[in-house]
Amino acid sequence: MYPNISGQNIPNNPGLQPGKMITILGPTATGKTKLAAQLAFQFNGEIISADSRQVYRGMDIGTGKDLSDYKVKNGNICYHLIDIADPQEEFNLFLFKRHFNEAFKKITGKGNLPFLVGGTGLYLSSVLQNYKLNKVNFETERFTELSLKELPELQSILYTLNSKFHNTTDLLDKERIIRAIIVTEEKKDMPADEIEIDSLIIGVLPPRDVIKKRITERLKYRLQNGIIEEVEKLINDGISFEKLNSAIHNFAKRQATWFRKMEKEGVKINWIDSADFEKAEKIINTYLAGDNFL
Repeated sequence: MYPNISGQNIPNNPGLQPGKMITILGPTATGKTKLAAQLAFQFNGEIISADSRQVYRGMDIGTGKDLSDYKVKNGNICYHLIDIADPQEEFNLFLFKRHFNEAFKKITGKGNLPFLVGGTGLYLSSVLQNYKLNKVNFETERFTELSLKELPELQSILYTLNSKFHNTTDLLDKERIIRAIIVTEEKKDMPADEIEIDSLIIGVLPPRDVIKKRITERLKYRLQNGIIEEVEKLINDGISFEKLNSAIHNFAKRQATWFRKMEKEGVKINWIDSADFEKAEKIINTYLAGDNFL
């Protein structure tokens, strides 16, 4: 983790209201991370990554990890939740939320402005829509009790608990539906999240053809300039350039779909059609000044 470089215009963010945060989201290859680093420099901020793949050490090419994005002028912007787990470790939503809370408190405790940055919809939603999470114990009598029931009855129980449940994979697999029931039931008794967050959300979304071009160009560059061992591993695993390129394009589509879902659920995203620093700076200045039309 690099030392934070304070913004020149707003040193130490005097008068920053508690709970304020800036979120920069968008599909892969839109330039959101570099934009966020520039904005963090301007507003004395630190970045919290919301990327489910970049938490893992290594795998830099496959995850699109580019630490040079955090370099601004003569220094580096401080970042959190990158390279914090080994690839063989499990890293889930519960752990993300716990690490996010720790980073948020650390950043705001120094008087700095947190920037939540990434494209993993579930991670972003867990913060912006205030998911109530707790570590669930599945080795209980309730799990045994539900295991004795048939699939249609389990589906009915889950639908009664959450009529909006739409993950068809969970609805077809007995063990997964039991786990979903237990998680949903335990959520009722979970305490409210202790962190009150008021986040301005800026979405970076260039035209689709621009994103497709950037994905392909960025992948070519990284494969040509990346770590030799990582490229060799991709090839040995049977992952050709075409397969990897196609997978990243499909991933970007799924990201955009999730962002539309968030908007339908009432999340306000201020979209800009490029990683335009001046546009984003203006939106943030308005937000920090207390204007509420965003």
